[in-house]
Amino acid sequence: MTKIDSELIRRWLNGWTVARSLPAAEPVESAGDGLRSTCNQPGREVEVFALRADEDPESLARLAAAVALAGKTTWLTVPTLRPGTVEAVVGAAGLEVLHRSEWLMTTDLTEHPQHEPAAPYAREVRTEGPVTVVSLHDPSGEVAARGTIAVVGADAIADRIETDAAHRRRGLGRAVMSALAEAAVAQGARTGLLIASEEGQRLYTPLGWRHEADVLIARGPVIPATR
Repeated sequence: MTKIDSELIRRWLNGWTVARSLPAAEPVESAGDGLRSTCNQPGREVEVFALRADEDPESLARLAAAVALAGKTTWLTVPTLRPGTVEAVVGAAGLEVLHRSEWLMTTDLTEHPQHEPAAPYAREVRTEGPVTVVSLHDPSGEVAARGTIAVVGADAIADRIETDAAHRRRGLGRAVMSALAEAAVAQGARTGLLIASEEGQRLYTPLGWRHEADVLIARGPVIPATR
């Protein structure tokens, strides 16, 4: 395979916006190039997701040029099987590339390994509509680890899987992912999707999640440093 399927990107994005209670992403001006999500986070007001970067580098160049001229801080997120080419295109547009390893990953949730949280941690599972939040609490009641998953049709998109620094290396991340997968399957989901940081990749890969594409992230407009 020489390009990432744009439909897979759309499916992930549909669930990601649901998981974060964001408005549905909208097409950018050049139809088919990408989708735009309003994030309203400091330093990340808008995020644009490229859909056809591998099959049509010109579509990526158009998106990068638009981000470079944006009035708000805008991230450009590019799932790709050609990260070197993508970095060259967004760099030529003057965007700042965030040099960190991110992967788009998928799995069959019906075969997800199950791990219970070790004592003395207690698990809490809360589901509201399509979104489930799993929290693991220590004996004092503080949240030691947590994660979210949103079910959209047969897909479930995991997001914000976090373990507090004081509670790491105790298998809590595995326990959170197990509970999220179980809840999603109970709601009819089969395929899991997520974007993983380098730390997340080390958690998800042993659980059977597969790398589908690298994810390159850049941002703009870049404000020149004042002298």
